[in-house]
Amino acid sequence: MLKKFPNLCTPIKLAGVTFRNRIFSAPMGGTDITNDGCIGIKSTAFYELRAKGGAGAVTVSECMVHPETDGSHAYHLDEKILNSIASFAYTADAIRRHGAIPSLELSHSGMYAGTYMTDKEKQKSMCQWGPSNCTRPDGVEVRELTQEMIDEIVAAYGKVAGLAKRAGFEMLMIHGGHGWLINQFLSPYFNHRTDNYGGSIENRCRFAREVLQSVREAVGKDFPIEFRFSGSELFEGGYDLNEGIEIAKNLESYMDLLHVSAGTYQRGFGVTHPSMFKEHGCNVYLAAEIKKHVSVPVATIGGLNSPEQLEEIISSGKADVVEMARALLADPFLPRKVRENRDEDVVHCLRCFTCMAERAVTATRRCTVNPVIGRELEGVEIYPATEKKRVLVAGGGPGGLYAAYTAAKRGHKVVLCEKENVTGGILQSEQAIDFKYEMYKLGETYTKMALDAGVEIRLNTKVDAEYVKNENPDALIIAVGSRPFVPNIPGIDRDNVVIVNNYYKEKEKVQDEVIVLGGGIAGCECAIHLGKEGKKVTLIEMREELANDANKRYRPLLLEEVKKYADIHTGYMGTEIKANGIVCKDKDRNIKEFSGKTIICALGQRSRSEMVEELEGLAPYTAVIGDAVKVSTITQAVYLGYHAALDI
Repeated sequence: MLKKFPNLCTPIKLAGVTFRNRIFSAPMGGTDITNDGCIGIKSTAFYELRAKGGAGAVTVSECMVHPETDGSHAYHLDEKILNSIASFAYTADAIRRHGAIPSLELSHSGMYAGTYMTDKEKQKSMCQWGPSNCTRPDGVEVRELTQEMIDEIVAAYGKVAGLAKRAGFEMLMIHGGHGWLINQFLSPYFNHRTDNYGGSIENRCRFAREVLQSVREAVGKDFPIEFRFSGSELFEGGYDLNEGIEIAKNLESYMDLLHVSAGTYQRGFGVTHPSMFKEHGCNVYLAAEIKKHVSVPVATIGGLNSPEQLEEIISSGKADVVEMARALLADPFLPRKVRENRDEDVVHCLRCFTCMAERAVTATRRCTVNPVIGRELEGVEIYPATEKKRVLVAGGGPGGLYAAYTAAKRGHKVVLCEKENVTGGILQSEQAIDFKYEMYKLGETYTKMALDAGVEIRLNTKVDAEYVKNENPDALIIAVGSRPFVPNIPGIDRDNVVIVNNYYKEKEKVQDEVIVLGGGIAGCECAIHLGKEGKKVTLIEMREELANDANKRYRPLLLEEVKKYADIHTGYMGTEIKANGIVCKDKDRNIKEFSGKTIICALGQRSRSEMVEELEGLAPYTAVIGDAVKVSTITQAVYLGYHAALDI
């Protein structure tokens, strides 16, 4: 078969081990980590799915090598811990049996030990160790590692590496980036030592060299070692790309693959994990430049999710391997689709940070566009139903589309009705906002999935009680979504008012001075978009804080952006809209007027509860999903839609 992406599909050999393609699954932390650091069965299934999907390698993250100085609640591989080696062996086997090479990331948090602990008070009371004495920005004291302790940690890397090999892992990634211990030694910002480990680049690389040598001695020469580091720390006081090149040259002979990431986690989360506000592949330039100066193969990473872009990176020589994390949650089967020339079927990552926020909040995983993530043990296959039924789905938003797709994959005869002339629901409103365009495209992807599965889609068709009775379905999935909340205030019906959901239809009405009324996610994102277009934007929010509906990881990045592009006023409620602005009052009922030629109303959504009441119970099986239940997220709509279809 002629390959559409021949370079991505070409195997690569590292230290005698052949990887089936150039797409590697980057490190992602597990969820059900046991109290003693073993890999839980849910995490084993989580990693296995990436292997089933066709990745060349799957890296399990993070295994902390020295618990005595790093109390992070992560994996610990120790033969003294009951079931420790067994849990790693089961995981390595689960990855390997699907043809992927199992890899384990070895790490030490250094002065940020305890970062992943749930007991934050205990975390702050721990003794934190780093290259130099200092006080962290959060006030925690850090003590300088002694030579004896450094030697002990170096030896621990080798010991754990040997155990990983014994457990069945066939590659190791040494984490030397993102502000953890090895990076702390490499960085002039963290490392102020005056001994052989500080000062010159040669000295700052010494700890990393000793670690890599220790690992090599433990695993032998025919065992791939991948070294992950930040090509540039990308903040004032850290090392830049020029120093990154020198670090790479200093260390390259001790590894088989140089993995070039970016930034420092504690000072640039949105750099290390590029958000939707950044270009895809925004960090690739670091790997491309470093590759010119080293002879070892180079891997790159950073917001990658397009097969076309991945192919170009390899074909143009910017890197030898491409690595992805979030993109392989959105679509674990992306590598297989690449191999099978089915790139049009890829479900793209939205870079919405649901996956990372969920881990921080509940210690589980979710993905906005993939309902099985974090629940892989419950089943990742859609099996045929024993009895084929007639299914009617009311509503063609993301939840309805995914429900229809799932039901059709089970063999049911599915009809989806959408009252508008196009599917996608609320996703349609994202098409006019440049950094949200992939969210709009998600509607098209889900529509294709549904059609390919055999769903009959009827547009311009509103489902009411009579329609359901005429169709007489065995199952009815109510996915009628929500409508924008429009306050009943004087002037709301003026020509200078645009409801945020309709912005994509009425862009030409928006003039150069804009007031965005409502500081939730939709209002903030619209304000950013308009500000980037050069418009003067005033953002007004009734509450004291913006974007309380945004997730924990996305919200800080969203707020950072909105401050660049909008004049923000919180604590104000709109009371009247005029031809040249809006009248507001604060909590003390003081009146203030804001001037603006266009008013964008972004005050949230309300469930279409009256439609639910009309339709509920009209079929033997009825399920209500998405915003029709309660205004929530795409994540919830897709998850409920998937399971509603499985329950038929």
